[in-house]
Amino acid sequence: MAGDERKGQTYESVTRGIRVSVSPHYLEDQSDPDEPRYVWAYTVRINNESNTAVQLRTRYWRITDSRGQTDVVAGDGVVGEQPVIRPGEGFEYTSGAPLATPSGLMVGAYGMEANDGELFDVDIPAFSLDSPHELRQVH
Repeated sequence: MAGDERKGQTYESVTRGIRVSVSPHYLEDQSDPDEPRYVWAYTVRINNESNTAVQLRTRYWRITDSRGQTDVVAGDGVVGEQPVIRPGEGFEYTSGAPLATPSGLMVGAYGMEANDGELFDVDIPAFSLDSPHELRQVH
């Protein structure tokens, strides 16, 4: 249903010619504020604007809810893949994150390997997870 998702903005960062763009979307139909359970999907686009091929080896996420509770998610690859991204090419995937609060923040890094074997980290920009259930107080 068209009204089930709340579209967010796109967040970007560039590290050594690798551009990471993230677009989070609140999923109303998968969320249940009575649980409490709030679910977001986020689409990540990784564009290689450098002149060397890279392979995404690892991911590291720090997910913080609005109460300051932080979870760390780390592991090999993304969505079961360790894609090779050649110069001028990109890789895109969508994943999700549930929280027990109506808002939160995600930030992280991808561990990349250049085609010469050099390992380096690429920043994932911090992005906010905001739902329509977040209470806004005006003082």
